[in-house]
Amino acid sequence: MCFAGVEPIILRDPPTIMSAPIPPASVSPVPTPPRLRGVPADARRGIVIGASSGIGAALVRQLASEGYRVAALARRAEQLDELATACADDAARTGGRVITRPHDVLDTAEIPALFEELVRELGGLDLVIFAAGIMPTRGPEEYDTESDLAMIQVNLAGCIAWCNPVANYFRTQRRGTLVGISSVAGDRGRKANPVYGTTKAGMNHYLEALRNRLGESGVHVCTIKPGFIDTAMTKDLESTPFMISAEKAAASILSAARGRVNTRYVARIWFWVMTVIRCIPSFIFRKLNI
Repeated sequence: MCFAGVEPIILRDPPTIMSAPIPPASVSPVPTPPRLRGVPADARRGIVIGASSGIGAALVRQLASEGYRVAALARRAEQLDELATACADDAARTGGRVITRPHDVLDTAEIPALFEELVRELGGLDLVIFAAGIMPTRGPEEYDTESDLAMIQVNLAGCIAWCNPVANYFRTQRRGTLVGISSVAGDRGRKANPVYGTTKAGMNHYLEALRNRLGESGVHVCTIKPGFIDTAMTKDLESTPFMISAEKAAASILSAARGRVNTRYVARIWFWVMTVIRCIPSFIFRKLNI
């Protein structure tokens, strides 16, 4: 026998040579995504807009732990990088992936191209969650037009600028779930922050209209109305009844989206609270400090 790099030795009666079995090459097992009711492994591709903190970040963490390929978008690149690092172990274990893109929803001109890029990188799209929003504090006698218009641009115009191309994409593929994070503040005209509530009321109307328009295409639009969630947005508020963590909120939101719920209050007790508040006559409501 002849081995590379060794002079051949010719034997008149060569002995029988037993070859040792060659161990198989070490191959890393492909992670198996955890079982999710109604969500096949090849349909776990999502985008979360407003993902650097709060509910948005909690949603990204939850999706990564479930084996999703998810794109996390927000203005603060450093916090996005920290989020991706925090999700790395869960994503590796489940076969998920987190990609990040710094993005300001005020830059509506870049949205179409960015959306197409993300769909290509994710290999398709099944879920989009718009979680971006701002809520500057307001004094009882404060009227700040510049700040109010900024709220309209982020909370409402940003939602429309993202949801329009998403709706059209889902319409053409005849499936997909679009989730908008609104607020209980949109249910009544509260004196505390008139324009914040206005943006959420407009968002509720827009999402309902999209739901009605896309229903025949197999696309679902889910409106989420959180109450008080333990995030940076609520840290300066004096009263925060029925507050829950961002992680509990994220679990409830994803449950509603997968159950094709039209409107979900988070936590659910807010359904009853807001049902009572909506029934209060206007001449009484205006006297209440709620």
